[in-house]
Amino acid sequence: MPAENINLCAIIPVYNHPDKLDYLVQRLSELNLSVIMVDDGSDSECCKILKRLEKENTNIKMQVHSVNLGKGAAIKTAINMAQKAGFSHALQIDADGQHDLNDIPHFIEAMKKHPDALIAGYPLYDETIPRQRYYGRYASHVWVWINTLSMSIKDSMCGFRIYPVLQSWQLINEGKLGNRMEYDIEFIVRWYWTGQPLIQMPTKVIYLEHGLSHFRLIIDNCLISWMHTRLFFGMLLRLPKLLTSKRQDL
Repeated sequence: MPAENINLCAIIPVYNHPDKLDYLVQRLSELNLSVIMVDDGSDSECCKILKRLEKENTNIKMQVHSVNLGKGAAIKTAINMAQKAGFSHALQIDADGQHDLNDIPHFIEAMKKHPDALIAGYPLYDETIPRQRYYGRYASHVWVWINTLSMSIKDSMCGFRIYPVLQSWQLINEGKLGNRMEYDIEFIVRWYWTGQPLIQMPTKVIYLEHGLSHFRLIIDNCLISWMHTRLFFGMLLRLPKLLTSKRQDL
């Protein structure tokens, strides 16, 4: 894809994370990025902020889910909106303020050099990450390595990435990906299976004091476990192809 045809937007799934929204919109506006926000059934306090931001900023497009459908469903909605609006790429950012927005220009530079690649962040944690979360992520890492027959995916759970919109929307439609916290993991595994290029970039991730997490310990772990089970049997079907694959991801 020629550089002149690249048209990037930012997508933000929002569910009751009102505190950082003004800051996110300001920083993205400074980078001249259009913003697609999906309100995934937020409460009245967060809705008021989202409506105000939409009214005050002409670069924001908003979609509302009347009930909470899950992070994955919100991202799917946003990528579909980006595709219909003619954007070639979409930068996914979580609404809770954990991502280092100073890394956006580095991600954009990588996108311009490799426009057909998924640009995926992998987190560099500081002392703010709870130990149980840090070690708990490795359960998913191991299953991702099994389901790709490779250790090349450094982190499957980071929600800071740039999608090539058309390829991603096609994968979403074909793969019937999960709608909740399992989405980020499942997408990158299925992307890997397609053989399309994957570029991984380090990015600082901060766990904010008194930060709000919507991860439901029992329900979401069950969904993630079921997702890994589906992927395992999908891996078995793709076993010959995966064994002979010679990828050159960065």
